[in-house]
This record gives sequence, C-alpha cells and structure tokens, in this order.
Amino acid sequence: MNIKNISISFAVLLTLVFTSCKKDETVTPADEKGAFTLEFDNVVNGSPLVLETQNYTNANGDSFNVSVFKYYVSNIKLTKADGSVYSAPESYILVDASKPASLLNSLNNVPAGDYTKISFIIGVDKERNLAGAQTGALDPALGMFWTWNSGYIFVKFEGTSPQSTAANKSLTFHIGGIVDPNNTIRTFSTSFSPANPLRIRVDKKPQLHFKVNVASLFTGNQNIKFGSLNFTMGGANSVIVADNYADGLFQLDHIHN
Repeated sequence: MNIKNISISFAVLLTLVFTSCKKDETVTPADEKGAFTLEFDNVVNGSPLVLETQNYTNANGDSFNVSVFKYYVSNIKLTKADGSVYSAPESYILVDASKPASLLNSLNNVPAGDYTKISFIIGVDKERNLAGAQTGALDPALGMFWTWNSGYIFVKFEGTSPQSTAANKSLTFHIGGIVDPNNTIRTFSTSFSPANPLRIRVDKKPQLHFKVNVASLFTGNQNIKFGSLNFTMGGANSVIVADNYADGLFQLDHIHN
C-alpha cells in the first residue's frame, strides 16, 4: 500500500470515528416535550410496608404496626447539568399506601433533555395552605386537610404499639403546620449519577423509583419512644418528626431510562 492510499484510508477512518461520536451526542430540540414516572415504594427499614397485619420495630426497640400512611409530594423541580431548572406546574401528588394506583405518578409535558437532580416539597407549600380547601390531590375529602386549622396534613401515620400509652395503644402522627417555630415544610433533593441522568425524550418515558421509609419518622435527629410520644397533630412534636424524616423518608433506588 503506497503513502497516498495510507493517507486516504486514515482520513476515512477519522471520518467514521468522528461521525460515530457525533451520533452518540444527545441533541434535543428546545420545543420537544416528554414525560416521566415517579414510583414510590413504601418500606420499613427495607421491608415492604404491609398495612394492619405486619409488625415492625423502631430505633428505640418499640414494636408497631401501620394502618394509615399517606404523604404529599409537591413543587417538583428538575435541574440540568448547566444549572437550568424546570418547575413542574401544579405538581401536587398524594401517595396513599392503601391505594396502589397512587404509587405511580406521571409528569407530562416536560422539556426534553438530560436532568441531573430532582427536588420536591414533602408536604404542601405555604401559598396553597393559605388558599383554603381545593380540588384534585388537595381535595379535603381525601383526609389530608384540617378543617379546624385550615391547613394540610403533610404526612399522616396511624397505627398501634404495645408501648403506646394512648387509648387502645394507638399511634397518631399527623404532621403539618406552616408557621414558625412549628413550620414542618421540608424539601428533599437528590442528584443523579452523571453517567445515568434522567433522560427526557419525546419517544421514551423513563422512571424514577424511590424507596420511602416509614421508620424514618421515628429516628434521626431524635429517636422517638412511643411510651412518651404517640400523638401529634401539628406543634412542636410534629417538628421533631419532620426533622427526622427530612433526610430519611425518600431514597432514590434507581432510574430506568
């Protein structure tokens, strides 16, 4: 093979490599929209949450079961690597452990692109709390609104424990409140691996899968003993619970692109 042929072959090879690299680059038109799914998998320290019949143990060693577990996720925001943020409009989700359909939630009309972070409020923002009873996921008929206090319950847990000193050994943790020093609005955020961002495309529907740990209500900043704290509906004790679950309630399990 002469020098001329070698040069031509090398040039062709470079062209093929360059073309291949270009094909791997993700270029999405600015006006393209896609969708993704948020999946919430309720657990208690890694074990699946089973209502009514399954007993669990908190960090203090107290036994408990769960009859009601509901929570709000709202004000969902996605961030790209360049720092630009997409705020999903009217993103209010109520997850109810007794309703399997509520565990899967679709967000549509999301600008296409690669997102590296998600954040959301655990609960309902102050503005909607002050707006009174509403519709959809914020409908008071869903049992997450205090008519006597004109505000939303952000996280609702009910169950029983042999260690509880309340009537019928009950546990009642209704967490809410927007006024300092008893403000229980908390924001959760997590970043994704740069190698596996959330890829929003017009022709695909990726899924974010979260584990949601019920036990996080009772451990963290302050481990809870059911013998001394077994009932709260707002106030200082609700702040204790909210501070506990702020970092431990949600954990990203995986992204399925």
